[in-house]
Amino acid sequence: MIARRHFGSPAIVIVASLLAGALYAWFSGEDINWDWRNYHEYGAFALLSGRFDIDVVPGGFQSFLNPLVYVPAYLLRHGVGAPFWGILIGAIHGLNLALVWWISRLLLGASASTWAVLASVVIAAFGPMTLSEVGTSFSDILTALPVIGGLGLILSAGERYAVRLVVAGLLIGAAVGLKLTNATFLVGAVTALVVVDRPFPKLGAFAVGSAAGGLATGGAWAWKLWEQFGSPVFPYFNTIFRSPEAPLESITDVRFMPHGLLDALAYPFYWLIGDHRSSELPFQDPRFAVAIVLLAMTIGVGFLRNVPVFRQRDKQFLLFFAFSYGLWLQMFAIHRYAIALELMAAPLIVLLVLRFTETLRGPERSRASYVPAVSVVIVALAIVVWTRPADWFRRPWSDPYRPQLTGALLTPATYMLLEKPTGYVVPLLPLASRAYQLSDIVLPIVPGGVLDRRIRWGLAHPLPGGVWALFFAASLPRNDLLAAYDLELDGSRNCERIPVVDNREIAACPLVRKSRTALEEPS
Repeated sequence: MIARRHFGSPAIVIVASLLAGALYAWFSGEDINWDWRNYHEYGAFALLSGRFDIDVVPGGFQSFLNPLVYVPAYLLRHGVGAPFWGILIGAIHGLNLALVWWISRLLLGASASTWAVLASVVIAAFGPMTLSEVGTSFSDILTALPVIGGLGLILSAGERYAVRLVVAGLLIGAAVGLKLTNATFLVGAVTALVVVDRPFPKLGAFAVGSAAGGLATGGAWAWKLWEQFGSPVFPYFNTIFRSPEAPLESITDVRFMPHGLLDALAYPFYWLIGDHRSSELPFQDPRFAVAIVLLAMTIGVGFLRNVPVFRQRDKQFLLFFAFSYGLWLQMFAIHRYAIALELMAAPLIVLLVLRFTETLRGPERSRASYVPAVSVVIVALAIVVWTRPADWFRRPWSDPYRPQLTGALLTPATYMLLEKPTGYVVPLLPLASRAYQLSDIVLPIVPGGVLDRRIRWGLAHPLPGGVWALFFAASLPRNDLLAAYDLELDGSRNCERIPVVDNREIAACPLVRKSRTALEEPS
């Protein structure tokens, strides 16, 4: 019977997924994405070295995002030589394919032929944002693992649901604690449980797990922000928490948001033709448009034939996908944040192809023919050919980033950062150094506030190496930012140079006080 053909053992699938991620990371090169340069690298470093209470936002306002999620990539990058650290993190990312394989088998059930499941995995493997993040420090592809795993447990819960739903909640809650934008998937998971029999005890089990998971990964960080700044999500949602250290407005990136309902509905078709309005960098993706067309066709055929199309598990999956997608589009519309949905679009497309052919031909005729298998293979190949992945910038593994500091930069000093992204340079400096970012537009330093007092205290207690400004050598230094702290460039001494990952240089220039009046230590 087609439904019981061999799919390969889970162990083989897991190993193949690890290898796929590892090989792609090796082929693509060393990750040097802008966010890694700005705050990924610094956040993990600061968490492990205790620098958050010493420095002042070297990565700008993103410095306050939970850094725990960036620790795995940081430890691998600094603990294993190139290219092996990239290959290892890529292998971890590749495990998403094993989860897609599992979800596909759960969803397709009796329709799960080898070709159908393979088509689903192939569609997922070539996702444009998925490929762009394999082997990188981005957390979206990493937190997709617990999101998809949690969804699989929800779909497979059955009557003995308690343990599975608690664990599902732990996984998805942990993903939210690590990165708050994953809250869209938490809402999607709740809607998937609303349509089951006796939903309230199942929702209760999931809620217990999700609360525990969120606290485990994000509770300590939220408490730290609350203690220091009066907000557990500082500096975000400041219209609610009203921390005096941040502007009284919501920090929202509206560049990618749709303009009205029709524009929102058109987003999948924009992506189809390469209009990348949900991302800074270009990509092309037919998945969501194909899924919408197939869904309309399947519902239409079911209506004309007056037969039920979707099963209970199908409805749960569709609700999860629809609510997660709709909330993501309304709140962010930033494509990277939807990688879990991009991966889940693969089993969704295969499911819709098979349900369409079953409804059109009848389930018995569909099982007895090769039409469903041929259909999903054709659709999968067309999607792969049409897809164009994004590129967040990489270096060849033959030339990994290994800068060497020299001269005066080897002595602990205080550094005034005048541009972004320069946060990734901070871990290169002597550990006893201090780093103060002055140029963040979204989160300017509030005069007299916690961060301002920290800077002034640091300047009043100089380190052996003195005070330096860091800015890109091709730029002019921001003298206005330095003047706020009675500082200016010391023209009597030479600047040092720090090579950066994109073949530019950062100038490290010594500073002196503009006036003879010493900076007083704050009370």
